[in-house]
Amino acid sequence: MKENKTAKIQFYEGTDEPVVPEIRLTRDKDGTTGQAFFLFEKPQALTSITNGEITGMRLIDSEGEILTKEVKVKFVDGEPLFLEAVYTWKTPSDFDRFMRFANSYAKSNGLGYSEKK
Repeated sequence: MKENKTAKIQFYEGTDEPVVPEIRLTRDKDGTTGQAFFLFEKPQALTSITNGEITGMRLIDSEGEILTKEVKVKFVDGEPLFLEAVYTWKTPSDFDRFMRFANSYAKSNGLGYSEKK
């Protein structure tokens, strides 16, 4: 039976990233703007590094696609081990859209989330 995920992350168009990232959020005091930081440990995208350049991260769900170009590879002892990506929102509606993706992604991957106070 083929698994059909409604929410997914891609670094190469058409190729889903199977490694689930650690995601941390920060928001300004007024809640208007903020960032989501994604950290992927040993992502599959880095094993395909010779197949093309990673130019961004696509967050895809039933509503469409959110794209960020802010992606960095972190090396440890010369080996590419981590991928870091940052999505920045500038309006409350962008944040709401991101949270709908995050909830859909969590459900698609059997995850929960916790909030720090």
